[in-house]
Amino acid sequence: MPLALLALAVGAFGIGTTEFVMMGLLPDVADDLHISIPTAGHLVSAYALGVVIGAPLLAALTARMSRRTVLISLMALFVAGNTLSAFAPGNGSLLAARFLSGLPHGAFFGVGAVVATGMVPPERKARSVSLMFLGLTVANVAGVPAATLMGQHLGWRATFLAVGAIGLAAIASLALLVPHDREHAAASAGLRGELAALRSLPVWLALGTTVAGFGALFAAYSYITPMLTDTAGYAETDVTLLLALFGVGATAGNLLGGRLADHSLRGTLFGGLASLGVVLLLFPLLMRAEWSAALAVTLLGTAAFITGSPLQLMVMEKAAAAPSLASSANQAAFNLANAGGAWIGGVALAAGFGTTSPALAGAVLAVLGLGVASVAYAVDRRRETPSPARVVTVHVPRKTEPQHH
Repeated sequence: MPLALLALAVGAFGIGTTEFVMMGLLPDVADDLHISIPTAGHLVSAYALGVVIGAPLLAALTARMSRRTVLISLMALFVAGNTLSAFAPGNGSLLAARFLSGLPHGAFFGVGAVVATGMVPPERKARSVSLMFLGLTVANVAGVPAATLMGQHLGWRATFLAVGAIGLAAIASLALLVPHDREHAAASAGLRGELAALRSLPVWLALGTTVAGFGALFAAYSYITPMLTDTAGYAETDVTLLLALFGVGATAGNLLGGRLADHSLRGTLFGGLASLGVVLLLFPLLMRAEWSAALAVTLLGTAAFITGSPLQLMVMEKAAAAPSLASSANQAAFNLANAGGAWIGGVALAAGFGTTSPALAGAVLAVLGLGVASVAYAVDRRRETPSPARVVTVHVPRKTEPQHH
């Protein structure tokens, strides 16, 4: 695999760390800025809003630029957002800085996926996307716990400075390892061509599969702590280690999904969504004991992230003429899944259906994702099958042979 994928993974590691570290730093930020934890929770939402807005907007605005230049510029914006977060004097300025930090997130993964697949043979495209996403999953195993620990001992501002340093390392790696692509800048479809990609029904069905499929994950994962403490009997101090197990499972699922999708994209997607539904359906049973609860968390990460690379690649294939915007829009769909899944899981919990009810709500979303994926498959089959042409009978007068006497 090309070394340029390492540069993309470094950027993904930094982005994954800054996205999820805020959850662990909320109490420290709230104490330092003299705000409540629910108010500090808006910092998570500000980042997600930045992702949703920035992903399609920045991808569209940079459609005619060299993708290498775009990636470096997005990481520069990432560094600026995290540096401003470190020096934010109050909650309002920190909200703005977190929004700024989220803007390049989706476009980086979207454009990065296009760059990654362009550097490998067709039979390794999904694997190349999974290697870029490896930085994101490893961030959950190592980056987030280390950054949280740093914030607790050196202050939360030190964490964002460290993440900014990771961004600078990513910029250096991108400049050194990612090849120039002036040909793309000359041949690009431009803003109008990129926007035209979103008019395709298969693209929207692929995005809908992402929202439903990853909504299933976040319906359960958003409430994993009360499941582990109230149902499985773990102490709150054990949750960090268990979340690292989720990251291990996600890393394994990401690599497995990339390898399998290169052999069968649809089969991997259907298998991943079905596995996710089964795991979530078994959550109430698996949460009855500590050992099985740890297994459930690991399997949740594995099953969910098997579908990551196939979904990204599917969106890109459906918008082959202008993949950057559609690929970035898929990252916005991931974050909509985060917000929507958490809301649906919360509805189930608030309705009094039990601590593990968000997992059952997630299982329903996984089935919905399978349904949308099935519709997308049917649409593709219909488009691939040529419609029977009308048979027109033409009477041609027979040519009479000359008679010989």
